[in-house]
Amino acid sequence: MVNSRLEQKVFLALLLVVSVAFGWILLPFYGAVFWAVILAIIFAPIQRRLLARLNARRNLAALATLFICLLVAVLPVILIAGVLVQEGTTLYKQIESGEIDIDSFVSHAKELLPASWQAQMQRFGLGDMDQIRERLASSALQGSQFLATKAFSFGQGTFQFMLSFFLMLYLLFFLLRDGRELVARIRKAVPLSDNQKRRLFSKFTRVVRATVKGNIVVAATQGALGGIIFAILGIPSAVLCGVLMAFLSLLPAVGAGVIWTPVAIYFLMKGLIVQGVILILYGVLVIGLVDNILRPILVGKDTKMPDYVVLISTLGGLSLFGLNGFVIGPLIAALFISAWGLFTSPGNENAA
Repeated sequence: MVNSRLEQKVFLALLLVVSVAFGWILLPFYGAVFWAVILAIIFAPIQRRLLARLNARRNLAALATLFICLLVAVLPVILIAGVLVQEGTTLYKQIESGEIDIDSFVSHAKELLPASWQAQMQRFGLGDMDQIRERLASSALQGSQFLATKAFSFGQGTFQFMLSFFLMLYLLFFLLRDGRELVARIRKAVPLSDNQKRRLFSKFTRVVRATVKGNIVVAATQGALGGIIFAILGIPSAVLCGVLMAFLSLLPAVGAGVIWTPVAIYFLMKGLIVQGVILILYGVLVIGLVDNILRPILVGKDTKMPDYVVLISTLGGLSLFGLNGFVIGPLIAALFISAWGLFTSPGNENAA
């Protein structure tokens, strides 16, 4: 009995060591692995439909699903990223050359402010507009320089990017083709009852799809709508502003209004009343309502998280995982809530 227990402990220790070592090996390409898994879960229903129509030819169904994924999800992101880099570089050059004079914008804004507002600003120690103007100009220039630096140094990481990209596609193909068998093996290895495993895996799949769709689709829709109205109104760097609105829409307490509201106020202060009113109405009635309309449809009540949890998990994910964190953070939070929900649910009598 002692030998059997010792043997089991040694085997579990070995299993833990090799699992950690394998994760360490995959760490340089964790983004590729992560997005391959996420896209495989999202596009699995399409793969199953194609598999039924293609007479169970798994390779062909997986390849067709991969092609659809490229057209729908991957290529648009790459194209937008290319345009974004160009606009960011152009914006940086315009600020550096003085074509976009932030100092004059701030000075003009000060002149347009009512005298009572200027008095209140002076009262709260905000009357030194020269210092504020210099800080705004410096911050904008530093941000543009950072973006341009990333754009110019992109070529240095091209090999790493291409390697990760093709690795993601390679893994995605096999996850689409062999996903069911892989899930069955994982379910068999999880030391839980059949009922708990069935509920946990079902909840995991629903949470992944709802979280990713709820975040990405809503953010992309709001960013696209914002970019369109900016382009129609002739606002420079419309794509850049649209992408910023998309990212900010991921934060419930912030939202895309951080971008379009100051622009609308600037229009009104410049006397462009029509443009300002159009942007305000469009921002409130179109961009602002997208979240209220789309998110309940895409996420659903059973997987919807409180806004403060979304905010904290998104910011935490971005700080820990970089750009991938805007999905990883809310996903971990959603799984955390779901796992504890299953643990405390009335049907989980065996949890104790």
